[in-house]
Amino acid sequence: MNLDSKIYIAGHNGMVGSAIWRALTAKGYTNLIGVSSAELDLRHQQAVKDFISTENPEVIIDAAARVGGILANSNYPYQFIMENLQIQNNLIDSALQAGVAKFIFLGSSCIYPKLAPQPLKEDYLLTGELEPTNEWYAIAKITGVKACQAIRKQFNKDYVSLMPTNLYGIHDNFDLNSSHVLPAVMRKFHEAKENNNAPVTLWGSGTPMREFLFVDDMAQAVVFALENTLPDYLYNIGTGEDLTIKELAETIQKITGHQGEIIWDATKPDGTPRKLMDISKMHALGWKHQVTLEEGIQKTYDWFLDNIHRFKEVKM
Repeated sequence: MNLDSKIYIAGHNGMVGSAIWRALTAKGYTNLIGVSSAELDLRHQQAVKDFISTENPEVIIDAAARVGGILANSNYPYQFIMENLQIQNNLIDSALQAGVAKFIFLGSSCIYPKLAPQPLKEDYLLTGELEPTNEWYAIAKITGVKACQAIRKQFNKDYVSLMPTNLYGIHDNFDLNSSHVLPAVMRKFHEAKENNNAPVTLWGSGTPMREFLFVDDMAQAVVFALENTLPDYLYNIGTGEDLTIKELAETIQKITGHQGEIIWDATKPDGTPRKLMDISKMHALGWKHQVTLEEGIQKTYDWFLDNIHRFKEVKM
């Protein structure tokens, strides 16, 4: 890969896409392409095909997706399966038809069965039932993984899938109606602190265990995949370490400075009991995360405070 290689980052304005853009720019890559959803609707097949054939990138990094937490997945199951299928299938097929040499597909650890053995190995894909609260998104992402695997098998192209654990960080989504657990909890604690340290109610029992990866570490994994030919079609990306949601909440509470009570609403769903990634395959190749959880949460909270005006419109 040359520093002037033409690289299209789909979803470059999102949390993951913007982190990848920052990482590549920092390494000296000079020919990055990104278009907004207003300029190119990735759900429209012909528009995507025309764009890819015209731009003719050497590499496509698919960081575009409709994403959200338990609430969003539960309320909009059709949009989560259909829009993600449309986005990724249009990109993957257009890349193949245009002769794009390398494709990096980003998914999620939710592709693995709900009750799979821990930590989650890549081999556990399609060995059991999915977590019902996000199966729509998971099925779409599994389809993307299999499409890229099929292209590797049939056309011998360097199309690889990276499955990150729970991501968080700069440019995260803090909308309480659609965000994931870490930014949602961070916002709740911050606003409660501003409201005389009011009590904070959190979903579930606090006992499920989760793994979290700072988004800039994910971006470095993408750079690693870009600059190397990975021998397999699927790789987990994570820290290999997890903690309970209760421990996560207490860590965020400390960093935000909230000093009120935490109330756990056990009537709300917990989701998967545990979801820890086996990252030995990527470690064996030479990639490892660098940012600790506390360091990453502090960086995220600092960014939240600097950009708090963006979130004032969306109330709790």
